[in-house]
Amino acid sequence: MPDIVIRRVESDAHIHECATIMASSEPWLTLRRSYDEIRARLNCSDREVYAAFSGDEPLGFVVIMMAGAFVGYVHNIAVKTEARGRGIGSALLAFAEERIWQESPNVFMCVSSFNPRARSLYERRGYGVVGELSDFIVRGHSEILLRKTIGPISEHKEDRVASHVRAPS
Repeated sequence: MPDIVIRRVESDAHIHECATIMASSEPWLTLRRSYDEIRARLNCSDREVYAAFSGDEPLGFVVIMMAGAFVGYVHNIAVKTEARGRGIGSALLAFAEERIWQESPNVFMCVSSFNPRARSLYERRGYGVVGELSDFIVRGHSEILLRKTIGPISEHKEDRVASHVRAPS
């Protein structure tokens, strides 16, 4: 794996590069995601976009949502086709998990039924199937909802509150 640094994507040029990565590769071609749609979604204020950079070039990126029905949702992971198989996707996923576990004990994501390579990666990393959404994005294919957890929400909230309470002096 090349030397990479994962950092937040903030420039319009990097948003463009990330949207290009996603719009030109699977599974997003089959899911019929256009460049304009992807770019608009990457610019939404409810998403955090982080990229794996080699120098100033993003080789891949991850999009995280920390609000909504599934707090801690990995919305997308994409790696340039020519950079796949070098651990960049795994590094982005590990980064996303650590970011999410700061606020929630659960990481959620969906993987398309026609993407067995990605599903295998996620299952090797400890994700379990929560459910299947048939014909959710495209007819004839399902989105498989996955979850990885470090414990119940109630315990995670207690741990966070306890770590912020100071003992009396």
